[in-house]
Amino acid sequence: MTPLLAFGLNYWEVLLILGVLLLLFGSSRLPTLMRSMGRSITEFKRGVREGAEAPDEALPESTKPEGT
Repeated sequence: MTPLLAFGLNYWEVLLILGVLLLLFGSSRLPTLMRSMGRSITEFKRGVREGAEAPDEALPESTKPEGT
C-alpha cells in the first residue's frame, strides 16, 4: 500500500502533477510561480492572524455586539 501525502495523494499522483506543471509553465517560470504562491500563502496567514487578534476593530459601529 502506498502512503498518502497531503490531500490524500500518493507519490505517483504528486509526480504527475509536478510533471504537468513543468510542461505548462516551463522550467524557467516554475520557480517564480512557486515563490509568488508562497508569498501569497504567507500574506493570507498574516491577514487571518491579524483579523483574529482584533476582530472588533474591523466592524462598523452598527454591527458591533452590544455592551462593548
